[in-house]
Amino acid sequence: MRQIVLDTETTGLSAENGDRIVEIGCVELVGRKLTGNNLHFYLNPERDSHEDALKVHGISNEFLKDKPKFSAVAGELLDYLQGAELIIHNAPFDVGFLDKELELIGHKPIRQHVASVTDSLMMAKEMFPGKRNSLNALCDRLEVDNSGRTLHGALLDAELLADVYINLTRGQNSLVMDVGDTSHHDNADPSIDLGKFELPLLLANDQEIADHERLLADIDSASKGKTVWRVVAAGMSATLVEKTI
Repeated sequence: MRQIVLDTETTGLSAENGDRIVEIGCVELVGRKLTGNNLHFYLNPERDSHEDALKVHGISNEFLKDKPKFSAVAGELLDYLQGAELIIHNAPFDVGFLDKELELIGHKPIRQHVASVTDSLMMAKEMFPGKRNSLNALCDRLEVDNSGRTLHGALLDAELLADVYINLTRGQNSLVMDVGDTSHHDNADPSIDLGKFELPLLLANDQEIADHERLLADIDSASKGKTVWRVVAAGMSATLVEKTI
């Protein structure tokens, strides 16, 4: 699956009240690896940024005056995003702004152009409940170097989020082991599929079985004989007796 990590910077917090996108940054992942096929735009929002927004992204109104409007880059952006999974931190915010920009030029919402939208903020909240899960906090927690992030920037934040996402989802790797650079072999396969190997089955020894039975007996005693495995076992025994009578 082709994945695009996306971030935007805006003139303010409310697309419905007229705020617009001033920057879009996109980073491509294929097979969970950065491809370098990124996309980046500064945009003329046709309005000034709020003072608080300027403090966040530092993109001045003067700098944006000669930049293209969203309508001029929409086709290129949609072609780039087509059919991909979007990964966005706090997705409702960015999706809301993209949908409003697309609505203004007569296009369908962004979800109708992509395969799916994944909110990395929601993922982080599930993995780290009760903790701060801002991009900076996740970079610190997952040891992603964000020392160059003095202000928010869509492309830089997308690059950082790509690293954060890869760290958040390491458990989703398939059973394939990278064996490094094999470019010196013409037809070499750069990976080994561990799923093809038959893993040995190690049985418990007598001592381990006895220890296990003692532990089950202690739990059974503490629950006054109401443990699920005893109830199920008793039911199965009764069924077997009925079948043999």
